[in-house]
Amino acid sequence: MINLNDYGYIETEAPTEGLIAGRVVEFRRDSYAVITAYGEISAVLKGAFVHDAVVRADLPCVGDFVLLQYNESGVSRIEKLLPRRSKFSRADFSGHGYAHIKANREQVVATNFDYVFIVTSLNRDFRVNRILRYLTQTRGSGGQPVVILTKSDLAENFDTQINEVKAVAADVPVHAISSHTGFGIDALNEYLQPSKTVVFLGMSGVGKSSLLNVLAGEDIMIVRETRKEDESKGGHTTTHRQLFMLPSGAMIIDTPGMRELGLYDAEESISAGFSDVEDLFAKCRFKDCQHQSEPNCAVQEALANGTLPNSRWEQYQNQSRENKYFENKTAFIRERTEMYKAWKKNHKGEQKAARKLGSKKNNKYVK
Repeated sequence: MINLNDYGYIETEAPTEGLIAGRVVEFRRDSYAVITAYGEISAVLKGAFVHDAVVRADLPCVGDFVLLQYNESGVSRIEKLLPRRSKFSRADFSGHGYAHIKANREQVVATNFDYVFIVTSLNRDFRVNRILRYLTQTRGSGGQPVVILTKSDLAENFDTQINEVKAVAADVPVHAISSHTGFGIDALNEYLQPSKTVVFLGMSGVGKSSLLNVLAGEDIMIVRETRKEDESKGGHTTTHRQLFMLPSGAMIIDTPGMRELGLYDAEESISAGFSDVEDLFAKCRFKDCQHQSEPNCAVQEALANGTLPNSRWEQYQNQSRENKYFENKTAFIRERTEMYKAWKKNHKGEQKAARKLGSKKNNKYVK
């Protein structure tokens, strides 16, 4: 028997008779691989589960804990999604998923993790702005962000990159490592503790799969050789999200490389990450200052005297504009979702009333 507590399970709701708890470790097409007390099993969503889901975020994701009807001789059925203690999402309007489920803008990438490893490489792929975007989204996820700079063996001096990251996120740990030489790997042990979960995030080719292989002590992921003439090209083959148990007892959720990270519900996270910028707003002469050409604008004064770098102000503006854009774009979806819920509730009431009325008529004819 497997102890699900080793997989980070904390009972928040006692399973009812006939149901057992499990953790989703993989999702492909319409089926899930779920780890339970009886081992890893295959499961699908119960029909009512899919029917009751209003948005895609209501469906299980890798890392989720669920209650399911166990079938020892066949496919089990997932009946309930348990509360999430952490969640990393990104904005997505692709519309993929079950046809009747509203294609809202939230795409859940991983859940129930303790740490978020933001992985990028110390070659031409290194971009502080990209790291900042991941940090912004991570701040609202419920997990602790950690920046991992890979391929240190290909960089002659990476102190500059480390300092660049620390300059914009002084409260975030930064580690330079090399999966090829083993440099810096031991420093990650403080996060890789038993029953703890780490999610890997980053673009393709930054070395997530190579790092996973090193931490696992075996080649559990296929990694293609990076072309020497272009070190920035991707080399891994991760195509779907999957949870792995390490020898240390820690778990890793590996994710496919993200070409884009759309900020989702990030207003509070932006404020937390750019508190130095927003603190200036209260010092402006006018409460509705647009920070452009207004007199006695604290932002413009800080830009002029150099206390607020232009790059920092541009980063704040870009993330704020993007977040507002997605908020406006999805406003009608939220309204439509509420209308759907209300219609669904009324429809069920009408069906119940119709069945009750029909039953009375039938009883009358029988008499």
